[in-house]
Amino acid sequence: MQPRSPAGVDPRSGYCAATRTFHSLRPPPPTPIPPPDRLLSFPAAAFSLLHAHLPSHPALIDSATGETVHFPSFLSRVRALAAALRSELRVTPGDVALVLAPAGVHVPVLYYALMSVGAVVSPANPALTAGEISSLASLSNPSVAFAVRTVAGKIPPGLTTVLLDSPRFLSFFSQDPHGDGGGDGVVIQQSDPAAILYSSGTTGRAKAVVMTHRNLIAMASTPGVARAAEAALLTVPMFHVFGFVFCLRAVLVAQTLVLHTARRFKFNAGDVLNAVGRFQVTTLALAPPALLAIVRAAEDDSSVVARTATLQAVICGGAAIAPELVRRFSLGFPNVCLYQGYGLTETTAGFCRVIGVEESKRTGTVGRLSWGAEAKIVHPETGAALPPGMPGELWVRGHFVMKGYLGEKDATSAILNSEGWLRTGDLCCIDEDGFIYIVDRLKDLIKYKGFQVAPAELENLLQTHPDIDEAAVVPYPDDDAGEMPVAFIVRRSGSKLHEELIKDYVAKQVVYYKRIHHVFLVASIPKNAAGKILRKDLVKLALHQISSKL
Repeated sequence: MQPRSPAGVDPRSGYCAATRTFHSLRPPPPTPIPPPDRLLSFPAAAFSLLHAHLPSHPALIDSATGETVHFPSFLSRVRALAAALRSELRVTPGDVALVLAPAGVHVPVLYYALMSVGAVVSPANPALTAGEISSLASLSNPSVAFAVRTVAGKIPPGLTTVLLDSPRFLSFFSQDPHGDGGGDGVVIQQSDPAAILYSSGTTGRAKAVVMTHRNLIAMASTPGVARAAEAALLTVPMFHVFGFVFCLRAVLVAQTLVLHTARRFKFNAGDVLNAVGRFQVTTLALAPPALLAIVRAAEDDSSVVARTATLQAVICGGAAIAPELVRRFSLGFPNVCLYQGYGLTETTAGFCRVIGVEESKRTGTVGRLSWGAEAKIVHPETGAALPPGMPGELWVRGHFVMKGYLGEKDATSAILNSEGWLRTGDLCCIDEDGFIYIVDRLKDLIKYKGFQVAPAELENLLQTHPDIDEAAVVPYPDDDAGEMPVAFIVRRSGSKLHEELIKDYVAKQVVYYKRIHHVFLVASIPKNAAGKILRKDLVKLALHQISSKL
């Protein structure tokens, strides 16, 4: 049943003409979110929402080893570890804890335990170099680090480090929580920092994004597709905001979280699909490159669908999905709904999403605004707020917006204004039904002789070619045009597709200023952990490749 819209707000789009603001028409959470002035940590809020009788089914499962942690054990481990953090490691409220580890059953326990004692969780990509990790640590200034043996050598010298795969860490689970009270007695305000995640840095240097307990309480409480006792398989890295919030939320809804523990940080479609069948997974969380991998697996092996019969939903976020990939997914997994969502690290993951079978049939949209969210579509040059159907920069406001960038007031004020509006930097459009469509990153738009060319539009077109698996389009400087589009292409195995055929394919379907001027055939396209194309790397490669030919 559609909720009633506020006075002056269109019940179809959520748009208010008087304020030029879009409002969410989603219903509120079944359990009201606590008032913001109440003393409350995210872990305390999450545990209070569990059923009156603690679930006995598994909370966490390691997909590689089968190691299982049931809900009673999960809660006892969190309390014991929280007590050890205070008594053994002397962790105090406000301390920042750097976490450098791949997915594993100890990681969610650690996240919850740290936040329950008022510490600030700061996960980073364990695949980064020592230099890169040192740079992130200089932003967040951690007082303690948690890592696994294989990456411990990357921790900055002098930082107290605990190994998650050591006897010492495991001994913490036998700590008496009653002796120290675990997180009891720690005064935590919802406005206090709960986590520091790092922005991707794909459009500039990385920044330390501060999330509050309030951000996590509100975001994790937003209704989604998860249902209690069902199994969800998480393949997205737990240091990324998508995976971070997903793993926290699974506990809150009493869902079994199956963790994909990939070897050497590599995604393996076969392992994931086998895990779906083995653990009777109903929901699968993926980044777009992983979605492409399982689609290819289904296209190559007709038995995949039968082996994944329990799968009902795939949740995909972190980067845009080409409509052609959505079409291929629907053919390969006809009985599975694909739910897209959209958000930033700065918005505590997704603030809009697709919900329900009917909405999942709308190709190209990232869904409607989640409960409590407001949005504006702003003209990039005039600053005017625009009505439905008009493209512009998406601004958002709500309980999910970050506290700010740690130690960077100027950078914070550049993206977050005094009224709480956060500029996403994405060119978007909201239609008459309130569905959001992403056109492209404003900074990625190619300016060809004054015309704006969206790389995503050309990438989606290129991926409709049967011999193209992946495509990326970036600008190349030109004296006459300013910038011109060039493409990086990953051909399907065995294809003999070449540059002129690709350029002709595009030229026949677009206006002249959107044509591709150079094509580079590559084995892979560089992406970050969320699946976003590393365009800066491709621009440098294009400059080198073209200049070397001249």
